[in-house]
Amino acid sequence: MGGRDRLSCPDGSCRYVFWDNPTPVVAAIVERDGEVVLVRNHGWPAKFFGLVAGFLERDESPEEGVLREVREETGLEAHSPSLIGVYAFREMHQVILAFHVNAEGQIALGEELAGYKSIPISKLRPWPMGTGFAVKDWLEARVRD
Repeated sequence: MGGRDRLSCPDGSCRYVFWDNPTPVVAAIVERDGEVVLVRNHGWPAKFFGLVAGFLERDESPEEGVLREVREETGLEAHSPSLIGVYAFREMHQVILAFHVNAEGQIALGEELAGYKSIPISKLRPWPMGTGFAVKDWLEARVRD
């Protein structure tokens, strides 16, 4: 099906096909007080920080999902989500919908996170995978504007 072999139910009347589609993920460049908030998940190496990100939930728009993730993971109230781009993250079998958001409030980390850091936008550098491509595109767009 669809030009390739796929797992399917062996019962001819079942008609179930396992499409193995990528999982949608929302990610946010969280800007607060002129800095970008980066977070570290418990499972990541001690020096690695990245964007706030999480799975899009059923019946949720990407804009709603990214605001929810920022609130759940950092305690910040984010607003005005602006789409940066959509990125295939093949290594994790995901498609990332990356947004820029502005946020206010005090950081209160959710249980998924081990730490955070706020860095000036001028010191933000993209990384060569996953959400790093969104950081690159966002920084380049800022220079053009």
